Amino acid sequence: MRRFTRLTVVCATAATTLALGAAAFASASTRPGSNAAAAKAAAIAALRDITANPPVTDQQVPGTRHTVRGLTRVEYYNWSGYANDNSKENIYKKVSGDWTEPAITCPTKEFQLAAFWVGIDGFTNATVEQDGTLAECYKGTAFYYTWWEMYPTNDIQTVGTTVEPGDKIAASVVRTGTSYALTVTDSTTSGNNLSETETCAAATCTDASAEWIAEAPGGPRGEIPLPDFKTWKLSAASVTSGAKTGNIKTFPDDEITMVSGESYKLATPGALNTAGTGFSDTWDNSY
Repeated sequence: MRRFTRLTVVCATAATTLALGAAAFASASTRPGSNAAAAKAAAIAALRDITANPPVTDQQVPGTRHTVRGLTRVEYYNWSGYANDNSKENIYKKVSGDWTEPAITCPTKEFQLAAFWVGIDGFTNATVEQDGTLAECYKGTAFYYTWWEMYPTNDIQTVGTTVEPGDKIAASVVRTGTSYALTVTDSTTSGNNLSETETCAAATCTDASAEWIAEAPGGPRGEIPLPDFKTWKLSAASVTSGAKTGNIKTFPDDEITMVSGESYKLATPGALNTAGTGFSDTWDNSY
């Protein structure tokens, strides 16, 4: 995920995408006794109003990449987690991971946003093929969604709007030729699953990296504050390059710490587990 551009909401059972607009929320906000529905409609509308600057192509903090005992560590302004990097021999075609949706804390009415996702590309280039969950603080209340994003539009497509903390989430991106199957399954709360197939030419989407990321969306320095998600625990990580399938450790991996413009930590990944299939990512600060 780069900057948010046009954001749309998709019905989980529909084949078409509906652009967000006032009419899209009229029925939800006017039902009898629908204060909760109106609040959710307003929260989704707030996502739509996050605008439209050109995508940022690189959010790595300059000069922070270094290797310690075989592990490459890097700082980013908006990502925290792990990536398998773009070694020339590795062309990635599948990435997946599971997590339990973390509960965010919204102590004030400040707008805050966190994204949890898996994806191909984006680590060192501007193409992205990603999906996962969003957690939003809007006027002191938390809202949760499933979403996907695909180059070249890089529009964030929200699908499920009834995700809850504690929901069991499984996400994957699978490339077959020039087709990308983006899938998110919420096995706890119905109505949030998504399955989307998109295409991107091989010369454009280079499949140069695979990622498991907690993100502060919005820009290179996290202009949208990061809500307190406490700990995001990624498990069952799997990745395929060519004929080889393995875990995060199987391919050259980078540990990514999210920092502010003043270089203090916003979110920090823990060490990979022994199997290389999971890690915990801890919230440190909002901005």
